[in-house]
Formats: sequence, C-alpha cells, structure tokens
Amino acid sequence: MKVICIVPLLLIITQAVSAYESMYDKSAVGEIEVKIIPERVAMETSSEGNYFQANNGLFRNLFRFINKNNIEMTVPVEAEVNPGKMRFFLGADDKRKYITSGNGVTVRNMPRLEVLSIGIRGGYSEDKFRTHEKKLIEWLARNNKYEQTAPAYAVYWHGPFVPGFFKRSEVHLPVSKKRSTTKNEKPEKPRLK
Repeated sequence: MKVICIVPLLLIITQAVSAYESMYDKSAVGEIEVKIIPERVAMETSSEGNYFQANNGLFRNLFRFINKNNIEMTVPVEAEVNPGKMRFFLGADDKRKYITSGNGVTVRNMPRLEVLSIGIRGGYSEDKFRTHEKKLIEWLARNNKYEQTAPAYAVYWHGPFVPGFFKRSEVHLPVSKKRSTTKNEKPEKPRLK
C-alpha cells in the first residue's frame, strides 16, 4: 500500500520541477546531438576545488542570491567541474530587473554557444559525468566536421529533492565547425575593426 502512495507523490515532484521556465531544450537520453545554446544572463558562483567535492556550497549560495533578489528559478543549472562553478539563469520576466553582482555571485551575459550534447538519466556524480564526457570526445574523434573549443561542463535539470532515477542531466562539450582549407589555400586572417 505504501508503494501506491509514493508513485503519485513522485509524479507531483517531477511535474512541479518541469513547471520552471526552460532556457533551452533537453537532449534525449543516450543520444548525442549538436545544438545551439542561446544567449543568456547567468548568475555564477565558484569554488577553488572540484565541483563534485562535498559541501562546496555553490547551490546554496546561488539559491540564497535568487531568493534575496526575488528571482524565479529556471532550468537547467550548469556546472563547470574543475575549478567548480555553478550557474543559474535569469528567465524572461527577471531580465527586466536590475540585478547586480554581490555576495560571491557574479551576474554576466553569456554568448550563444554551439555544443555537442548527450542526455543522461539518473543521479548526478563525477563518474557519470566523466563516462559521458568520454563518449562525446570519442564521437568528436570520429567526426571531422567539429572541433572542441572549451572544456566539457555538466547540465542539471532537477534539484536535490527529485529521486535519482527521475533526474535528468547532460554533458555539453563546446564545439565549432572546423574551417576547411585546401593544400594551397591559406586560412583567412581575422579582420580587425
């Protein structure tokens, strides 16, 4: 009888989480895709150590910041691994507010970004991140069309209260299309303005 009561509760939790404004679409679980991450305004905090170290306090720091500034939560949350950084994003309604950096949180504009992405189901861990990062790097090695432009980072769609099996995440590897040059052709020099 207890199992029957838990199932509706889990559905309510996962539906409540999906009610947040989404900054971009999720990648399908197990599938690798190239996608564009739009320009966005980030609230970012950092630590000196690895993101996955216990008690790094990044989530708490950002959560206090959005509560203090009356900012609506959005999804996903992005995290760089080493050194640890975590980013929340301003939704459409909150972009009209004047929000400044402070209390260990930096507010900054992030440019449009092209990434190689893989969707993941299950709890969040460094092992899971590294396993899927490796899959992206292997895909990139087999595909001559793209090249890596920055380190991989994690993308989390659910908070700490969602049970592990229901959690969704992604690993993003920033990429750009390779410029093709023939043997006799020199790459075009960048134009200065």
